[in-house]
Amino acid sequence: MSGQLMAMAFLLPALFVSAIGVVYAKHETRKLFIELRSLQSERDVMDTEWGQLQLEQSTWSTHGRIERAAREKLGMKIPDTSEVVIVTP
Repeated sequence: MSGQLMAMAFLLPALFVSAIGVVYAKHETRKLFIELRSLQSERDVMDTEWGQLQLEQSTWSTHGRIERAAREKLGMKIPDTSEVVIVTP
């Protein structure tokens, strides 16, 4: 009988510690899953914003817009053929 008592004295605390470990692991898993969902949602928002910024950049960098800004703001113009100098190495 003393062998059974010693086994019970060892197995009962081991069972309790194991149960606590399972509860803790499950809690951590749920907490990390919630964090994952939150980060995925944040990623989706950032992806949408990135797409909008790329569209805006393509709008601002169109050839016509740049040429118009060069003419109006910088006073640039296309040179006449007589003003063009070709430099050869």
